[in-house]
Amino acid sequence: MQHLAADRESVASEINVLQSIYGDDAIHLYHSPPKSPGSSPSTAEAIRFEVSLNLPSHEDIPIRILVSIPPTYPSSSSPQLQLLSRYIGAFGVDSSLFGSILRTFISVSGVEWTPESVCVFDGLQNVLERCEAWYTDKLNGEAAGELLREDALVRNHVSIEPDEPSLIDAKKDQVSPDTALPEGIKIIEAEAIVDRKSIFVGRACRISDPLQVPLILNSLMSDRHISRAAHPIINAWRCQVGNVLHQDNDDDGETAAGSRLAHLLSILEINDVLVVVTRWFGGTHLGPDRFKHINHAARNALELGGFLEQTEESKGSGRTAGKGRRR
Repeated sequence: MQHLAADRESVASEINVLQSIYGDDAIHLYHSPPKSPGSSPSTAEAIRFEVSLNLPSHEDIPIRILVSIPPTYPSSSSPQLQLLSRYIGAFGVDSSLFGSILRTFISVSGVEWTPESVCVFDGLQNVLERCEAWYTDKLNGEAAGELLREDALVRNHVSIEPDEPSLIDAKKDQVSPDTALPEGIKIIEAEAIVDRKSIFVGRACRISDPLQVPLILNSLMSDRHISRAAHPIINAWRCQVGNVLHQDNDDDGETAAGSRLAHLLSILEINDVLVVVTRWFGGTHLGPDRFKHINHAARNALELGGFLEQTEESKGSGRTAGKGRRR
């Protein structure tokens, strides 16, 4: 952290304090996706670093938090916290927890921020407390479920008539609210790219809020065909909220694939979009070709969804829309 610019000395000082509290190994600079070739370096970039912590009452349960420090912090802007962990213990992080952490400094249940005040430590402690409470609730819910199942076994002499529909059958016809797409979201799916039995499918949709991202990914993962892929949801997204551009990506196990998609969105200068590529492994390693297919699958979905129209028009291109379908 010593190489931070001199004009960010107050931020560097705060980071040093955090290192003294949590340990040097707990904090690492977060490497953003590469900039487009030939672009000039920004003089006012946000500082982003990752903090790895353990839950206070469950020290074997780690969480990862991304801290983004805007250039105007602490004079006129608050930092932003984002939960990077997709799982806490054995439980998948839901959109409610993800969203509450994003709103740490703007929610009444979070941390109050005032101009000129440093607040990253308070924010991190608040996140720890909320993750701890969330994880404890999940454990309690699981324990309660076990008790109910044991009770059902004890009372198994009460049977359901064969022609009476069971609760399980009824639930099959219902869409879980945790896996439903946010209202107004339409996912564009491009035609599959097949190479040596590996299959790559690109999808894209327009978003208006970063909180929609985990909901959309959860909805995709509820599709058994997608969830069984080797890499179901390689993704990148960019979303402009006011004057702040939010962006992130996830490799989903395919090293550097997410950052390549983020780079694609960056060079195309596309905002308010989530692009997702699913790869089913065909049994033959493709080497660098897999990244070419991932990028092509993503670009096909973006083109099919009309996200490239402004770019193509500015270049005077007459390229026609690609093939695919809408969900």
